[in-house]
Amino acid sequence: MIKTYKILSLLLSYPDAALQEFLPAAVRELHNEALLQASVTESIRLFTDHYGNAELTDWQAEYVQLFDCTRSASLNLFEHVKGDSKDRGQAMVDLIDLYQAAGMQFSSTELPDYLPAFLEFLSSLDSEKAADLLSEPAPVIRRIFLTLKEKDHPYQHIMSAIVSLAARQPAAVTTETTVQNEIQPDPDSGYEEKPVSFGGSDPCANCKM
Repeated sequence: MIKTYKILSLLLSYPDAALQEFLPAAVRELHNEALLQASVTESIRLFTDHYGNAELTDWQAEYVQLFDCTRSASLNLFEHVKGDSKDRGQAMVDLIDLYQAAGMQFSSTELPDYLPAFLEFLSSLDSEKAADLLSEPAPVIRRIFLTLKEKDHPYQHIMSAIVSLAARQPAAVTTETTVQNEIQPDPDSGYEEKPVSFGGSDPCANCKM
């Protein structure tokens, strides 16, 4: 298991007492595995220090407000992809097939495109394959990062770390310019990204059988 992906998945999950207790160990484990650059891991310490001292109920309320009530920060990746419900439904099926082909039985109450679930799946792969698959939704994840960066929100450090692990980095300047130039009456309406396909047209193309 790649601990870094698993830890990032946990840090993005709904906070509870166990997660809050784990925060100091999370940074140590990330440093030990050294998959992230040391400076990136240290930026995550800003996140763990912030929420390690927070009231848990306040953290939980903030999490819901941020990720469940703000579309541009949604952790359901396909919400950032424009398309009709049939297209989204098929994308969900393909993603579950991808999980199952790699031996992961998806039983979460969350949707399969929930970013923490996807990161947990990546943690079960070898690092090269995980980085390659992460490249596909990386532009969407960077968009979420930019939303959080604009808010100067501690979760920006987690998103930045995730994007840094992708084998192919999204075009940072282009993405940021696009975000800055978008003029919406509601910043969370009309939100659109390139369609994301995990694993290409064949959902099992990158899986070991």
